[in-house]
Amino acid sequence: MKVLWITATAAIVVAAVAPAAQQAAAPDPCITCHRRQSPGIYEQWKGSKHAAAGIGCLDCHQADPADADAFLHHGATIATLVTPKDCGGCHEQEAEQVRHSYHATAGKILDSQDAYLAHVAGGAPVAIQGCESCHGTKVVVDPSSPDKLSKKSWPNSGIGRINPDCSLGSCTACHTRHAFSTAQARQPEACSKCHLGPDHPQKEIYEESKHGNAFFTNIAKMNLDSDSWVVGVDYSAAPTCATCHMGATRTEASTHDVGERIAWTLRPPISRYKPDHERKRANMKNVCSSCHEKPFVDGHFYQFDATVRLYNEKFAEPATHIMDMIRKKGLLEHKAAFSNPIEWTYWELWHHEGRRARHGAAMMGPDYTWWHGFYEVAQHFYFKFLPEARAYNDPEVDAYIDQLLTKNPMHDWIDKDTAQLKQEIRSGEMQKTYDGMFKEE
Repeated sequence: MKVLWITATAAIVVAAVAPAAQQAAAPDPCITCHRRQSPGIYEQWKGSKHAAAGIGCLDCHQADPADADAFLHHGATIATLVTPKDCGGCHEQEAEQVRHSYHATAGKILDSQDAYLAHVAGGAPVAIQGCESCHGTKVVVDPSSPDKLSKKSWPNSGIGRINPDCSLGSCTACHTRHAFSTAQARQPEACSKCHLGPDHPQKEIYEESKHGNAFFTNIAKMNLDSDSWVVGVDYSAAPTCATCHMGATRTEASTHDVGERIAWTLRPPISRYKPDHERKRANMKNVCSSCHEKPFVDGHFYQFDATVRLYNEKFAEPATHIMDMIRKKGLLEHKAAFSNPIEWTYWELWHHEGRRARHGAAMMGPDYTWWHGFYEVAQHFYFKFLPEARAYNDPEVDAYIDQLLTKNPMHDWIDKDTAQLKQEIRSGEMQKTYDGMFKEE
């Protein structure tokens, strides 16, 4: 673990930003060199709150000689990596919250099929730059490297980076070097490096929502640089990602554990309530209530929960059951995962289209709920996934699909007359099929 030298360095750093005559008397070798060699780093630091508080290079980069990634640099023992354990020397509460968060474990997720697919269908270089860049990688120590870090694992600021000191995470994923700006971390762009694209387009959903529209129209009113940033008190024009998932309210403290306000896990094929979901939902409602009345808040989550149940019961559970039957019966032609077309179809059904549908509903993005979500889920479920499953000509699989399409009122529309279906919509009979999706908490 690195050692903090705040007292010793503070005087040097203050001297560095003091008048020129004082600088000449007590020059800081870090500042002197980096101002010349890497002026961008110097200028970022110079304008930061760290600099204003007298926090300098060695306060963060000073290392114990026993550290695996420590090396001698112009007379000082330092480490290139500054980890959550190091930041926790001053920001203890934030580091502890990060340690318990889903962000901190994102690097471990790469043991799942996400990393498998990147490695077998792509290859190691794209897994490094395409997956580990967001999720984080295990940083490997290379004694022969000038900075003791393997070039295959550094640079990397993935949110769940596994560091040589065994800490998890990267504070600079959100508070980028070397300004470490709180204002930057509060903006939606801070999250959009990773939370975008075909499988989790939170950035795009936010931008199309009224929340995003209000933010981009009123950025100047967001008070992003304020030390105190309480929604409904210090700003009220719009919420950002940080507002809803991390920010302080009048009755709730800010948190760096981004899972503390999420009731559902929408990542897997079938959505599940998270442990302690009632408390977590109450936490999120607390944020919403800073700007919305209780009936509005309750109504949104009533609709959202029903949409998640619809996705689960109509598409995710039947598709998963069919895939389980196909696998257990040994019907797949090729042995390796993702070496059969139906596996790709099923993957995109839940991992791409299904996630878009669920996230769109969660974040009030109607286009992603329907056109980029349920529309594509339905199209590919009925006219791609089911035909591919039938192509195996297995009696049990075919019987299950027949039962689904003829006996299940959510699916039996396939062989009905269009005029009859329209009449059922107008009369409200079709809507009654889905009454069970709507449940009070």
